[in-house]
Amino acid sequence: MPTKDKEQQYDAAQIQVLEGLEPVRRRPGMYIGSTGEKGLHHLVYEIVDNSIDEALAGYCSHIKVAINEDNSITVEDDGRGMPVDEHPKLKKPAVEVIHTVLHAGGKFGGGGYKVSGGLHGVGASVVNALSTKMIVEIQRNGHIYEQEYSRGKTQTKLTIVGDAKRTGSKTTFWPDLEIFEDTVYDFSTLESRLREMAFLNKGIKISLEDKRPGSKKKEIFHYEGGLKEFVAFQNEAKETIHPDIIYFEARGKEKNGSDDMECEVAMQYTDRYSELILSYANNINTTDGGYHLIGFRSALTRAFNDYARKNKFIKDTDDSLSGDDVREGLTAVISVKLTNPQFEGQTKAKLGNSEMRGFVESTTNEYLTAFLQENPNQAKMILNKCLQASRAREAARKARDITRKNSLIDGLSLPGKLADCSEKDPALSEIFLVEGDSAGGSAKQGRDRARQAVLPLRGKILNVEKARLDRILSSDEIKNMITAFGCGIGDEFNIEKLRYHKIIIMTDADVDGAHIRTLLLTFFYRYMTPLIEGGYVYAAQPPLFRDKKGKDERYTYSDKEQAKVLAEMKETGGKIDIQRYKGLGEMSFQQLWDTTMDFKTRTLVQITLEDTAAADAIFTTLMGDKVPPRRKFIEDNAKYVKNLDI
Repeated sequence: MPTKDKEQQYDAAQIQVLEGLEPVRRRPGMYIGSTGEKGLHHLVYEIVDNSIDEALAGYCSHIKVAINEDNSITVEDDGRGMPVDEHPKLKKPAVEVIHTVLHAGGKFGGGGYKVSGGLHGVGASVVNALSTKMIVEIQRNGHIYEQEYSRGKTQTKLTIVGDAKRTGSKTTFWPDLEIFEDTVYDFSTLESRLREMAFLNKGIKISLEDKRPGSKKKEIFHYEGGLKEFVAFQNEAKETIHPDIIYFEARGKEKNGSDDMECEVAMQYTDRYSELILSYANNINTTDGGYHLIGFRSALTRAFNDYARKNKFIKDTDDSLSGDDVREGLTAVISVKLTNPQFEGQTKAKLGNSEMRGFVESTTNEYLTAFLQENPNQAKMILNKCLQASRAREAARKARDITRKNSLIDGLSLPGKLADCSEKDPALSEIFLVEGDSAGGSAKQGRDRARQAVLPLRGKILNVEKARLDRILSSDEIKNMITAFGCGIGDEFNIEKLRYHKIIIMTDADVDGAHIRTLLLTFFYRYMTPLIEGGYVYAAQPPLFRDKKGKDERYTYSDKEQAKVLAEMKETGGKIDIQRYKGLGEMSFQQLWDTTMDFKTRTLVQITLEDTAAADAIFTTLMGDKVPPRRKFIEDNAKYVKNLDI
């Protein structure tokens, strides 16, 4: 018979009620995604989004963001200024309600904003909840108002502190170290997002200033061309195959006929073999697509096939161009704005408004057809690219059939160079991609045979940035990886069939090792993107030094750590034997296990994909044909390089 101990009782006394903004502090990940670097920077975007909403409503033209000397953040705009009059229901100044009550704002049908990215109206209050201090200054009604908050609670009354000559809002906040792993902001992370916001909202000026000692700099983002300039920026390191960026915008009505919809598209073809299509809804990057992207893709395929048949690029008896054919080498940005967006999932990564499919599809078909008819020379350049892609696709299909026949799925053997593990559960299995046969041999000897597989790679794999799929599939090293992973490639990729849930790149800590790692990451990003999106790809961190004095033996992984260890060892006197590892092949299998493969002591760096546009740009710059962008990248980043072995 169950006991009725106090510990086992379940009644009203066990039901916790979290008041005010306490739920945000208790579960910050629900509101900002994480308490790591991503969540920290998300605080800035929440405040900036409020200013962007003012701009979308037509009241704001300049947004200033500053990283202050003490690493606090200030966001200032020249909008109307947040309302300061008393809220009729809560009997508090409206600005206080905005910052202390969840789901409070002008975005819920009250006529405050017609189009808004900050859908849930939680932005300012969440930032307040996760900050040790927040000061809000408002210029409105000829006065300057100020109020201070801390960790979700009001600290001072709203007071008038001066006379205002203009209108606007200014917010300064200090992130809470009790919540975040680190509170140091990265300029380049903010720069990337704010530049994107300026592209998406043509005419708006956004400035970003770093006021911290030793890193003072300022950038201003202002694009009258909007998405056209966004596409030009993404294609900077690529060769374009036609001169004009195809651009159009249109308005429509939502289902009930009372609300406006907007669609803006810019696109241009390049000589690349991969596509980059970025989609946004109310300025939110819909990384998982949605109905607006489906509509765009459908119209693209239809418009090009109709034009190709009408103008005899394709015979009546020939197969139509596929979606992949017409998207090869395409850089496109689709941005839609609507009054009542329906986002699927906590991260708002997919747009669920079905009416956007028909609207974007008809708009794209109309404008794209008109462009092709009015620009026959450019149409011919694009169609030739699509037809080449079609022929290559057929060649790739044949190459893929051969690869498939040699895969595990068909019951044939895995690559001969692969030393597989005995564990059959992918969640417990991992594979090391090891540079060179020598290091591969050591890794095979030192591994845990139950859970760790090893695939040695000979030399540098093919640079997939400069090759089509048919040529990629003829590379032995790439075929070995595809067969070993078991999940296919490209449009046949199936994450459910992945044989290892940790794919670990293990290369030397020198220039060649870095190059091989970049080649592998380029291949994964272009043809096995879900591997990176799902967090399955890692980089091993082999040690740089081994320090030995008597029986005291230590491995270090950075110059800073090395200096610390040497200082400790020198305190007791005696000779220190220092070995600088230049390659994995210099390690015995026991050393490789102890330092790089042992589950308990190793350090792995997980490869993540935060920003699709930035990732595409960096891979194009590093691995593409154009030299000037690569030279500029090296010049800009040379100062950050450490432990360079040539």
